[in-house]
Amino acid sequence: MDLSIFLQPAALGALAGLIALELVLAVDNLIFITIVTNRLPPEKQPLARRLGLIGAVTTRIMLLLSAAWLITLTSPLFTFFENEISGRDLVLLIGGLFLIWKATTEIHERVTPDMPEEHGEGEAPAKKRYPAFWAIIGQITILDIVFSLDSVITAIGLSRDIEIMVAAVLISVAIMIAAAEPLARFVNNNPNVVMLALSFLVMIGMSLVAEGLDFEVPKGIIYGAMAFSVIVEGLNMAARRAKLRSAFADIHERPKKDSPKA
Repeated sequence: MDLSIFLQPAALGALAGLIALELVLAVDNLIFITIVTNRLPPEKQPLARRLGLIGAVTTRIMLLLSAAWLITLTSPLFTFFENEISGRDLVLLIGGLFLIWKATTEIHERVTPDMPEEHGEGEAPAKKRYPAFWAIIGQITILDIVFSLDSVITAIGLSRDIEIMVAAVLISVAIMIAAAEPLARFVNNNPNVVMLALSFLVMIGMSLVAEGLDFEVPKGIIYGAMAFSVIVEGLNMAARRAKLRSAFADIHERPKKDSPKA
């Protein structure tokens, strides 16, 4: 491995571009990891997020080191309704459908009220049931492969230096690890954001399916729509906080107005 490449200005420019690209593509991965790990017991969530991110970096590096094999994935395997389907297309199709199913299931569980289980007199109420830890890790692994494949194929198109690509992946995942816990706390403290994030995952899943069927959806449109939605939700959150502050101020002012004058 030739580390002297990092002394070249052109290589550093390519590294900065790849890091930015990896971070943009990693947003989907990080949102999914945050949403699914929130279903685990609180004490297990940080470990699950770390394992998910470790899986993401491991998958990306393994795919980078097998770049020659990845190129063969873009070769057509068969034709479906006049569309040539390659190995990459199959992965995107399966991953996109899985993401749509998972996000839709999560939305359904959140909008459907929990019915309390009946228990006999004197019996303790049933404890909250959590999904199996390794089942959640398995779901994260499936999406790690899908997102990593898309990310790595894009990276290979921008740079041919394996050192630059591996460095970009390591740096971007380090940033993801640093952002994972603050993002999880923000999501937990703002339930409205969870529904917004799940709707993002449905949209991303649909774009993966479309891409697998050779319908190119510009990434700028997808991420532009996501950014616009986040800005609108941020304004809504600010408006709700302002309304609460105004309500508290009215409550504190009312006793002063009602108190008899001396």
